[in-house]
Amino acid sequence: MTALDPNALPPDAAKRLSELKDDTKGGGFFTSDLSVNEFLLVKEAGFHPRGLVFGSSIYHIGLQRRGRTTSRELDSLSQAMYTARQLAMSRMESEADVLGADGIVGVRLDVNFYDWGRHSAEFIAIGTAVSATDPSQTAGGSWRTQAGVPFTSDLSGQDFWTLVRSGYAPLGLVMGTCVYHVGYRGLGATLATSMRNTELPHFTQALYEARELAMDRMQHEATELGAEGIVGVQLVEKSHFWGSHVIEFLAIGTAVRPIRADHVIQPPLMVLTLDR
Repeated sequence: MTALDPNALPPDAAKRLSELKDDTKGGGFFTSDLSVNEFLLVKEAGFHPRGLVFGSSIYHIGLQRRGRTTSRELDSLSQAMYTARQLAMSRMESEADVLGADGIVGVRLDVNFYDWGRHSAEFIAIGTAVSATDPSQTAGGSWRTQAGVPFTSDLSGQDFWTLVRSGYAPLGLVMGTCVYHVGYRGLGATLATSMRNTELPHFTQALYEARELAMDRMQHEATELGAEGIVGVQLVEKSHFWGSHVIEFLAIGTAVRPIRADHVIQPPLMVLTLDR
């Protein structure tokens, strides 16, 4: 992951963050995209919001040759989509680092296309930076990663509360991407199956392989962080501007670790309902 560089932040971002920076006790002004329920549950989990943080990267996605009937990964496009997201993520982490936050919850990754170029897109990462009220709750006395970077998570406030209450800490938002060209079938093969119900192994194998590549890369990121596992995994498929036979497969989830070996999982809260 790109090293944090607070000096690279735009002047307006630095000014905005400086107005939130002095809130070290959770009693000052903050901004957040958490819902009311999420806000209260994050507080209940032992964290307070520091500020809404985000990162952006406008990236030109180059062209890559592909055979019409060949199914294969388009390595250059896979790398472009991954690198652009990582740039946005690292800048979001830089903002959280300026605030002295322990992590970022509710992270969203979006891709927007504008009029200035069909092959250019803005990659955005946004979430709420939070600080722990009692860092000693976790092993080592810090909720940050081993590299000293604020943790990131795309879990909702409710899921984050459940995770922490169950004795696990988020390590980082991990992802794997694969942009894959699904080759066209020949005319003969198309006509041969036009009147029958039958599997299309040509397409099946292509999509299967593309998903596996994305999943494997996500898992590799998690193992590099020293995670015990990944929760909340999503598999997202989009064609973007490439057309129906070129698809990006994005595997994304939150890598987690145990808070400490002697942690006892709390029983679920009992909710009473009264008959009227």
